[in-house]
Amino acid sequence: MARISFSYLCPASWYFTVPTVSPFLRQRVAFLGLFFIPCVLLLLLIMDLRHWATSLPRDRQYERYLARVGDLEATNTEDPNLNYGLVVDCGSSGSRIFVYFWPRHNGNPHDLLDIKQMRDRNSQPVVKKIKPGISAMADTPEHASDYLRPLLSFAAAHVPVKKHRETPLYILCTAGMRLLPERQQLAILADLVKDLPLEFDFLFSQSQAEVISGKQEGVYAWIGINFVLGRFDHEDESDSDTSVDSAAGRRRTVGILDMGGASLQIAYEVPTSASDLPPKQEEAAKILLAEFNLGCDVQHTEHVYRVYVTTFLGFGGNFARQRYEDLVLNETLNKNRLLGQKTGLSPDNPFLDPCLPVGLTDMVKRNSQVLHFRGKGDWASCRTMLSPLLARSNTSQASLNGIYQSPIDFNNSEFYGFSEFFYCTEDVLRIGGHYHGPTFAKAAQDYCGMAWPVLAQRFKNGLFSSHADEHRLKYQCFKSAWMYEVLHEGFHFPYDYPNLQTAQLVYDREVQWTLGAILYKTRFLPLRDLRQGQGGVRPAHGSWLRLSFVYNHYLFFACTLVVLLAIVLYLLRIHRIHRRQTRASAPLDLLWIEQVVPMIGVQVGP
Repeated sequence: MARISFSYLCPASWYFTVPTVSPFLRQRVAFLGLFFIPCVLLLLLIMDLRHWATSLPRDRQYERYLARVGDLEATNTEDPNLNYGLVVDCGSSGSRIFVYFWPRHNGNPHDLLDIKQMRDRNSQPVVKKIKPGISAMADTPEHASDYLRPLLSFAAAHVPVKKHRETPLYILCTAGMRLLPERQQLAILADLVKDLPLEFDFLFSQSQAEVISGKQEGVYAWIGINFVLGRFDHEDESDSDTSVDSAAGRRRTVGILDMGGASLQIAYEVPTSASDLPPKQEEAAKILLAEFNLGCDVQHTEHVYRVYVTTFLGFGGNFARQRYEDLVLNETLNKNRLLGQKTGLSPDNPFLDPCLPVGLTDMVKRNSQVLHFRGKGDWASCRTMLSPLLARSNTSQASLNGIYQSPIDFNNSEFYGFSEFFYCTEDVLRIGGHYHGPTFAKAAQDYCGMAWPVLAQRFKNGLFSSHADEHRLKYQCFKSAWMYEVLHEGFHFPYDYPNLQTAQLVYDREVQWTLGAILYKTRFLPLRDLRQGQGGVRPAHGSWLRLSFVYNHYLFFACTLVVLLAIVLYLLRIHRIHRRQTRASAPLDLLWIEQVVPMIGVQVGP
């Protein structure tokens, strides 16, 4: 082993040696360190990515939670970056105005405007309703603008004055106006377009006042529900199991089922690839399908949706009961005439109705005809009697009333049921929320089999929902059977379908179709912000910042690795230079030692 000697000019030459490391060993240590450092950096990078991947969904969910909490707070009308929009829902029984607001677009072309309903200082939704419906102006269309003046004055008081000129106003008329002749419809709309701009400064034109179809109303309702649920977000990869198209990174949308008192509606997204259908069914499918682009640019197809939407008049809960009573009345009276019986003609000989609780008495009047009912409480028999009211055809692609129904992938779908779907499961049975067919059937059957006095006593004791009334108690047996038949026999949902949620509110708020309407009407507004952003500083987007943060980690580790490599190479180079100098100076050192050693014995003269 080599030694390094240190010599001093002292009374005696002292020296000591330090063992040196072999150059080959030093190279091994250097290369081992060079290999070890990148491995450590790579391990840290993987751990950081895993932490980022697990924290991102939580951050996203937390942001959504904060956004939902913020929806319930009073709107800051002092914020100059907020924009506003107005939607008037002109229904059959009355008209309501909804005030919405949204901040500037965030700059991500995949995102829609973040539209929310405005809330006043008391955190109450800014909405106002007047009666009767605008169709009452059919004979006096020149007073249509006077009819809507209270609603627009109400909105003008809540929207900041300096924002009026840039606040769009949409007047959308539904069922009541549809029943009027086209001439009367046009007269009412013409008066609105002519007179309203003279009194209010809102952004309003002829195209923003219209009578919408039931199909449009269903599409708007579908858009509103999916927007509130966040199903139009394209960036949350953690929800890939709910996506329809994994290649596009798009989340799976939800379908909606809405059963009111008079009508029933269904809407859901269908695949863009058209299936092979007979010519008649293909024409029917085109009528019932709506394809639209919610993106801010028509050239971008990430937000193109194809939705099947149908409304069934007469299939609502109350109207179905009337149809059922008419059917029973006609069949019973015809049977009495043929057989000479008197079933149902007196309270002592009533018709035993399987769709009413045991012992409950009821009476049906149709003109001069009267039929007396007494509940039998047989839920299975009730379902059998309701089957003809579905008016199904023998066609496999047909649903209620023989209308074409686009196929549903029940293994990869999700639905929300509103109105009667929620009331039937929650008000009395108290099993609202996640729907399970067998559980619902058992609970409904048990309810129907209970005696009416027992149910009445439970109602008095407050054992049912606060929304339940005597009408709900009387017809719960019928409506639960009707809902069950419509869902499973009419729309062909499997009895064990696991992805149906019955709800009244979404995130603690009622979602109106007007939200979907303003989302659709303002879908091109983000393009304006995007174009403005190209000339200046584009607003930062949250997820992009997170991605940039990760990419900065990549850059940091790469720079660190380069610096360490440079340091190691520099040290190796210094070592080689030092080794060359040591080899070159070795003969001189030996010569110096040889000259110094003889001098030890020399005596210096006086």
